[in-house]
Amino acid sequence: MMRACCSSLSLGITMFLAAALAFPCDAFAYTTATTVPQTGGCPQMNRFSISPSIPLNRRWSTAMPTTINPVIITSAAQGSPAALTEIEQSVTASFSTWSGVSGTNFNSSTYPGSEAALARVSAANSCTSDSDTTVDGLNTICFNQSSAGFTTGVLAFTRTFTANAPGATVGSSAPALFAGQILDSDTLFRNDGQATFATPSALSTQAGAGAYDLQSLLTHELGHWMGLGHSAVIRAMMFPYAPAPGTYVGDRPTVAAPDAPLSDDDRTGIRALYPDPNDTVNVGSLRGQVAPANSFALAMQPAPAAGSFVTGIVGAHVVAVDTSTGSVVAGALSAWSCSASVGAVRWDGSFLIDRLAVNRTYSVYAEPLIGIAQLGDFSNILADPCGPNAQTCTPPSANTNFNVTVR
Repeated sequence: MMRACCSSLSLGITMFLAAALAFPCDAFAYTTATTVPQTGGCPQMNRFSISPSIPLNRRWSTAMPTTINPVIITSAAQGSPAALTEIEQSVTASFSTWSGVSGTNFNSSTYPGSEAALARVSAANSCTSDSDTTVDGLNTICFNQSSAGFTTGVLAFTRTFTANAPGATVGSSAPALFAGQILDSDTLFRNDGQATFATPSALSTQAGAGAYDLQSLLTHELGHWMGLGHSAVIRAMMFPYAPAPGTYVGDRPTVAAPDAPLSDDDRTGIRALYPDPNDTVNVGSLRGQVAPANSFALAMQPAPAAGSFVTGIVGAHVVAVDTSTGSVVAGALSAWSCSASVGAVRWDGSFLIDRLAVNRTYSVYAEPLIGIAQLGDFSNILADPCGPNAQTCTPPSANTNFNVTVR
């Protein structure tokens, strides 16, 4: 399977969820990338600062690969203005998919103007390249730029740059307001002829039959733009593997349902990163700890570093299911907790699934992550919380060797 990339024992409970306080100090669901502040303390979720007064800048480069065969297949004639417009429609629809989610502070209906107009640039190297020593602070999608990030099987990847302290800045970005603020996101698509992509209108044609759906991959990568990591929920847009050539994820977006391609897990994740302060529905949370039935089992697992202790199951996939619909609402990886008073990560198998709809009943279960998506697809989720504190904080090996008992 080809990949689109970015640069969780015994638990079986049913909960009725009413409004609950959310504590931003546990391993989050869906999953989210984090940054350890320069001054130390608990990891902070990576996210943009977005509002109508601080709109998200976004660009795409019209520079196309010059290979013999087209990398992006369009219904319009290759290289024509109409072909560029067709590609831009996919870019616009992918952004609208995320800004179409209700309960976020950049929803296009509730908060119009939170995204700046999509700009076109023509430079061949509009994204930050591997050799760049500076970052421009502009968020760009590029189709004609090489990178060492295109290892075997990688179709596209997103490179983000975050602030580790308020006031940090790169290129033309405004000074960061908080640690973890994303200052620059760039997405690069493979252009060496090893993969082809097709716009939605071209995907069903004979020319696009063996191509990957451009819009699905764009939507996935824009999830990384916004700070989301991969999801182990197979139906999720943020699942780490691309749909097979000639197919696409979910439903195509419509004017009435721009977020149609997303799963509930994707929607819950983007709400957790960008909550609408006026939302009164998606304000619940589930939190807990995945622990072995026999605590002595953890004694067989070596401590990751001096001063670090493993007191829970790290790397279990925790899933919340809406019992009224049977829908997987969110998935999380059990990993760590961190309190402001201590300021250090504890590997205790904690998880937090935030921004759930209240007055609903959820079933929660845990499973070893041994399916199609594996722990290697989430390595940054366990590495990021340590940040620069490698001498005193080393992630333990994730645990997949356990059996689940439902009670």
